[in-house]
Amino acid sequence: MRAYERLLKYTAFAAASDSSSPSCPSTAEQLEFGRALVEEMRSLGIKDAQMDENGYVFGTIESNIDNWDGPVIGFIAHMDVVRDVPFQNTKARVVENYQGGDLLLNSEESIVLSPEEFPFLRDYTGKDLVVTDGTTLLGADNRAGIAEILTMAEILLTDDSIKHGTIKIGFTPDEEIGRGADRFDVRRFGADFAYTVDGGAFGEVEYETFNAATARVSIKGRNIHPGTAKNKMKNASLLAMEFNSLLPSVQRPEHTEGYEGFYHLIAMEGSVEQASLTYIIRDHDSKMFQAKKERMERIAQWLNESYGEGTVSVELEDSYANMLEQIRPHWHLIETAYAAVREVGGEPYSKPVRGGTDGARLSFMGLPCPNLGTGSHNHHSKLEFACVQDMDSCAAVLVKIAEKYGQWQGSRK
Repeated sequence: MRAYERLLKYTAFAAASDSSSPSCPSTAEQLEFGRALVEEMRSLGIKDAQMDENGYVFGTIESNIDNWDGPVIGFIAHMDVVRDVPFQNTKARVVENYQGGDLLLNSEESIVLSPEEFPFLRDYTGKDLVVTDGTTLLGADNRAGIAEILTMAEILLTDDSIKHGTIKIGFTPDEEIGRGADRFDVRRFGADFAYTVDGGAFGEVEYETFNAATARVSIKGRNIHPGTAKNKMKNASLLAMEFNSLLPSVQRPEHTEGYEGFYHLIAMEGSVEQASLTYIIRDHDSKMFQAKKERMERIAQWLNESYGEGTVSVELEDSYANMLEQIRPHWHLIETAYAAVREVGGEPYSKPVRGGTDGARLSFMGLPCPNLGTGSHNHHSKLEFACVQDMDSCAAVLVKIAEKYGQWQGSRK
């Protein structure tokens, strides 16, 4: 089975994560998808495939090299999709031999995937694209990665001429809500190094992520009848707006790119008596990241000096750190991936990840874990799509990486 065929099959599982749920995994649908993946893995010959009590799916492809004693390599992807975009009843199809220009996804609603809006679409002229009807996610983030990992597994398990060491496979729940690595048992997984397969275009090899934190701002107001409110009322909702106005507007996601960090307001709630704001804070540079957090605290301090102590409080919680410092001592991971991409006909490139992956946290948990492309684009969008041929190439890259580490006999550093 080709990778895109697996992706089409996986669209039947409406397995979005849910940040409001305290359970792990956060939704029962992820368990259903995990059980289906275990069954598929066992049908391929991965005898130890299993799902643990937290919904993590693990399995092993044993080495086919006599007396092999090299590094164990892992490949990881996540099972969940985002919930804040329609994700159920996905109607996926393959557009064969895309001819460029606007691609009509839905005639009834006039939904178009256009190279005018997404210029990189022109790079796929003449190729086959997996799309939806424009009303839901495709789920290529991250089912394309799962499909490519299991396609790699099928190739390695059916072609004994490809020599490789021990390979570990892991599929995580709840990555989209920042919990993908929370209960990942690195020791049980048993890999020395790993790759997440959770990127965009074929050829991507990513090793820099944001430093990330969440800021929760609480504001206490004082409600008094508006007819007698002069010099007495303290409107918490207006103070929330004032707080937000003191953050630099140019440092919002819609105004940043590359290495530029941001403050992103993701939720707000308010009345006269009480208000709250929730932000995510991101920056690749650790000093600038720290400065962003300190700015939030200074704003709260200034507002408290203006409106009374205890009016505004800020709770900061770090989420993950830039994986670069953990990858740099193991640069062979990047060099090996670059060589693999070239050997299957691509041109490798790296860019800073404007987000995070499970690999960012896993790298700090003792499992160095850069990220690879999946041949898909427009994640978290109803205009998400994947390229059939590039998914094939991404699976081929995984096979090459497995083969290359199989040549590292006797070295596990």
